[in-house]
Amino acid sequence: LAGLAVWPLGSVARESVGAAQSESISLSELPPEAVRTLELIRRGGPFPFAKDGTVFGNRERYLPRQPRGHYTEYTVKTPGTRSRGARRIIAGGDAASASAEFWYTEDHYRSFRRIRE
Repeated sequence: LAGLAVWPLGSVARESVGAAQSESISLSELPPEAVRTLELIRRGGPFPFAKDGTVFGNRERYLPRQPRGHYTEYTVKTPGTRSRGARRIIAGGDAASASAEFWYTEDHYRSFRRIRE
């Protein structure tokens, strides 16, 4: 799965992971708040926001197509903001399993990078 895409709005890479040039992000490149959120996801919480752990619909199909309910979203705190901010981690599959996939967006779902663990 090397070479996963950062898919901006309007991108043709909506059909599958292999449909476009890819980009991923390593744990060391993530902001510390995202690393903490990923740790919480792996532990099963507790999460700071009520919306954390809810289904992410992937309506724009920027992530690979999966059945509804496959993706869940989690807030990555943004220092200095009172709201949830724009940063999220999207988990694909069972977040506690070794086969789970994680995607990071810092621009409120306009682009995604797969997290390399």
